[in-house]
Amino acid sequence: MAVEIHVPVLGESVTEATVGKWYKAIGDAVAVDEVVCELETDKVALEVTSSVAGALAEITADEGENVEVGALLGKIDETAHGTASKAPAAPAKEEAKPAAAPAAKAGSNIRPAAAALATEKGIDVTAVTGTGAGGTVTKADVLNHVSGGAAPAAAPASASAPVAAAPQEEIVPMTRLRRTIAKRLKDAQNTAAMLTTYNEVDMSTVMDLRKQYQETFEKKHGCRLGFMSFFAKACTAALKDIPEVNAEVRDDSIVYKNYYNIGVAASTPAGLVVPVVRNCENLSFAEIEKEISRLGGRARDGKLGMDEMMGGTFTISNGGVFGSLLSSPILNAPQSGILGMHTIQKRPVVVNDEIVIRPMMYLSLSYDHRVVDGKGAVTFLVRVKENLEDPQRLVLDL
Repeated sequence: MAVEIHVPVLGESVTEATVGKWYKAIGDAVAVDEVVCELETDKVALEVTSSVAGALAEITADEGENVEVGALLGKIDETAHGTASKAPAAPAKEEAKPAAAPAAKAGSNIRPAAAALATEKGIDVTAVTGTGAGGTVTKADVLNHVSGGAAPAAAPASASAPVAAAPQEEIVPMTRLRRTIAKRLKDAQNTAAMLTTYNEVDMSTVMDLRKQYQETFEKKHGCRLGFMSFFAKACTAALKDIPEVNAEVRDDSIVYKNYYNIGVAASTPAGLVVPVVRNCENLSFAEIEKEISRLGGRARDGKLGMDEMMGGTFTISNGGVFGSLLSSPILNAPQSGILGMHTIQKRPVVVNDEIVIRPMMYLSLSYDHRVVDGKGAVTFLVRVKENLEDPQRLVLDL
C-alpha cells in the first residue's frame, strides 16, 4: 500500500515552501519517523518525516520546487523493504516534464544552483564535467554542457597540461529564507523612523564575576555562564523602566507589552534567524543560558520551529563574536528597539581622574522614533550600561 507524503501545516501565515533537499532516493528504505526531505519556508527549514516504514516509491516534488500546504511530495510503499543504497533514481514525473538530476539527490559534489538547472533542462548531471574546486559541478558547467556539450575529455597528464580555470561568476538563486530576510530588513528601513544612539560599557565587573563563579555555576546548573544572560537581564530591567522600547506601532496605535520576550539574533549557514527567549523577567541567569544554548543549537541544525521565532518584543544582536567594533543594527520589525553588542577591547579610560586600561564594549541601540523619543532611547542605553557595570542592581531589582 502506498502512503502519501504531504506538505504539513507550516505555521501561522505561512502557506508555501520550497523543497530544499531529499534525503532519500526512490527505492531507499525508510523507517518510521525518519526524515525523508527538507522544506524551506520564509522563516525556518522544516524536516518532513515518514509516518510508516517501507521504501520510497515516488517523488512528486523535486528539490527547488515551490509547494503549498497539503501538496503531495511523494509516496512510500509499506509493502517494500527498500535498500540502504545511496544511489539516487530520477523521481517519477509526467512525461512532459524534464527528469530530475539524479546525482543531485546523492549528495555528490554539485552546487544547488547547478542541480536545479540540470533538473530544469532534463540533463543527467553525472554527465557534466565539474570545473569547480575538487571537481564541483557549477551552474556554469551545466550551461556549457547545454550549449556545446560536455567539457572536452582530459588530456593525458603532463607538465604542460593547462589547468581548467574556475568560472569568474556563479549565479545562485536566493533561498526563500534569504529573500525574506532581505525583504523584512528593507521593509523595516522603509517603514520605521529608525535612529541609532551609542554608548560604551566597562565589562570589568561582569568578566570578573564570570571568572570567579564560572566553575561553580557550571557544576550546579550544567551550563556555562555567558555574557548573553547578563545582557538579557540588563535589557529586561531597562525595558521595565522605559516601556516604549518594548512597544510596537500597530495601525494607528502603540501597543505596550508587559512581558519581555528577548530575541537573540543567530547567524546560521542558511542565514540570520532570531529565536526568542520568552518571559525573561521570570527566568534566572541559568535558565536564560540554557534556553539560549538550546535555541542556538536548534538554529545551527536548522531545526527551529515557528513558535520558537515568533512573539519577540526586543532583540539583541551580538556582532562582537565576529569582531565588529561598532555597528547600527536594523530593527526586527515590528519591534521598536534592537541592541547591538560589539567586541570587547581593552582601551584607556579615565576612572577617578586616573587613566586606566579597561575591557570596553561599544553598545548601540537602534529604535523606532515614531514610538521612542531620543530621551527614552538614551536613558534606556544608560540603564543597560549601569546594570552591566553594577550587576548587583539586577539581583536587587534596582
